[in-house]
Amino acid sequence: MSKFDVSDFDSHELNEAIDDTNFPNSRHVSVSNETINKSDNDVPKRNKSLPVAVKPNGFAKSFDDEVFDVPGTPKTPRSIPTPGHEKCTFHNDLELDHRPSTREDLISDMANSYRLLLSSLGENPNRQGLLKTPERAAKAMLFFTKGYDQNLEDALNGAIFDEDHDEMVVVKDIEMFSMCEHHLVPFYGKVSIGYLPCKKILGLSKLARIVEIFSRRLQVQERLTKQIAVAVTQAVQPSGVAVIIEGVHMCMVMRGVQKVQSKTVTSTMLGVFREDPRTREEFLNLVHSK
Repeated sequence: MSKFDVSDFDSHELNEAIDDTNFPNSRHVSVSNETINKSDNDVPKRNKSLPVAVKPNGFAKSFDDEVFDVPGTPKTPRSIPTPGHEKCTFHNDLELDHRPSTREDLISDMANSYRLLLSSLGENPNRQGLLKTPERAAKAMLFFTKGYDQNLEDALNGAIFDEDHDEMVVVKDIEMFSMCEHHLVPFYGKVSIGYLPCKKILGLSKLARIVEIFSRRLQVQERLTKQIAVAVTQAVQPSGVAVIIEGVHMCMVMRGVQKVQSKTVTSTMLGVFREDPRTREEFLNLVHSK
């Protein structure tokens, strides 16, 4: 297993992998003798000096490297073998080097599965209203999970720019739609992303594209939050990244406990956002401001 292939790690191991991999020296980020200044009442203040990039040890430093893996990303089984890969059970869902020529090749088998599902429910899949439903459902599921066919390099499309900017960048209320991997029903909400640049900035729309890549998969909100944060870190190696997701899960609304007003909030704070309370507070204030 690759050092960064942590798909099977539990939550504690995943947390340690993210911290050690992305920000191994986050407690020592400094441009002077002290990272955090303290006032008379001993409240920490964010150092306004130029941030220092945290260089990940052994991390993917460019998109030319062989491995570009995001912690927590599941490997998706494929039922149709690609010539030359007949014995492969899993494909790399970021590089998709074992996939069929197109995902449309999966529609026929998926439609047959939906047709069997309808029959199992006691429905007649040949009646007029359901005649084309299996194919429609198959195409819809492929759209809901299109993130498996996307990778970070293509999404960024070179939109990483050298810029002498060291203040916080926040894009908030990014709409998100995903599929709960436990029940195969949707969850949706809004994502807010902040990062503290270190000589490099990311095209603003690319933050939304990163959300799209990882949300358009079978997901849990906790993992999705961390994947977005790690992807931003890999893209521009900032001094810190913060991600907050507020989601509504239909598996809690239309089934089970049926709590219609419930919302789930998850966050990932990396680098100075985790170590510096003032930086974290500034991000939270910007996110919650109207």
